[in-house]
Amino acid sequence: MKVKKYVANSMPEAMKKIRAELGNDAVILNSKIVYTGGFLGLFRKRSIEVIAAMDQVTNNREPKIKEKPTNIPPIYKSKEKPSASLNNVQNKGKENLSTELNKELAEVKKMIQTMSVPRIESGIFPESIQHVNHLLSTQGIDADIRNELMGALLEKWYINRANSGTENVKQWCQEIMTKRISKCTFGEISFTKKYVNVVGPTGVGKTTTLAKIAADSILKFQKKVALITTDTYRIAAIEQLKTYAKILSVPLEVCYNLDDFKKACDAFKDYDVVLIDTAGRNFRDSRYVKELKTTIDYENEMETFLVLSLTSKQSDMEEIFKQFSSIDIKQFIFTKMDETATYGAMYNMIEKYQIGVAYLTNGQDVPDDKISASADVVTKLTLGDEMDERSS
Repeated sequence: MKVKKYVANSMPEAMKKIRAELGNDAVILNSKIVYTGGFLGLFRKRSIEVIAAMDQVTNNREPKIKEKPTNIPPIYKSKEKPSASLNNVQNKGKENLSTELNKELAEVKKMIQTMSVPRIESGIFPESIQHVNHLLSTQGIDADIRNELMGALLEKWYINRANSGTENVKQWCQEIMTKRISKCTFGEISFTKKYVNVVGPTGVGKTTTLAKIAADSILKFQKKVALITTDTYRIAAIEQLKTYAKILSVPLEVCYNLDDFKKACDAFKDYDVVLIDTAGRNFRDSRYVKELKTTIDYENEMETFLVLSLTSKQSDMEEIFKQFSSIDIKQFIFTKMDETATYGAMYNMIEKYQIGVAYLTNGQDVPDDKISASADVVTKLTLGDEMDERSS
């Protein structure tokens, strides 16, 4: 195996040198920015140092075998076929050679997987990868996540002999991003728990979202549905939910305290699913969550969904999540998808807290403006791909 270090002014220039000397099958083991020359620390030249390797066997060159000496005594120059023991020795030698080569290739692969990847700020990535990096940056994907994605994309780019275009790189990125969040739970409510509770700050669309879930439960899943609201701070919210309840022909109970809530649960004991709307309050006030616990029995066969607006800043989303962290949040519901073109904060929240998404909503129409979320849907939106179907 041949390993060599190259220093160039840019990555394309380094790649040109590597191809010229080692060929297209060369593998990049490491790359980093170095500074050379200068005087007293000034006027230093910025360069790129790349370490590349070439496995001579994979380059269609067989390992060199020493020729048999010509001065063998006549007694050993027999025309008879080699004995079985000699064949065993030769086969064993081939097996050892193959084992050594496989071992070296495994070591190279390990080096690639653990290589230090250039930081995204360095700007030394190939053009197609840099384009995807810019797209993710525009979408608001965290720098640490982008660094990891760029490293994975760079490795794929080299494996594909550095001739892949932007669309290929974007497809790789989609596959990698989807895999990173695929262990989280995605998709609509499972009906494994009787009580479904939505919480979140004011103005994110909790009541409308709850009405969409109620309509879906009745029309799509033929469930017997009831509604509870604890939002007694806004008369308009109660009236809005009453209107939805009347349209859907489902019962509604207004609860002011925990006793009211327990009575409502008892009244709805024969229903398949009970959907609970909560008051939207200032998410910076920790008393809000404490008040919820005095009104709702969270130990009673409950699933809670945190509703967040995609028009919010990520820092606000994180603050909201922290306020509700004392409640077991099953999934996120992201609203106002139609009011923004950037979805990076959504992906960041899923990655950071390892919580999936139940629904994405994109309008006020009940029950239509709602999408059942998946890891693939989230990733496509983040990469700027338009959804063919805007409702579920």
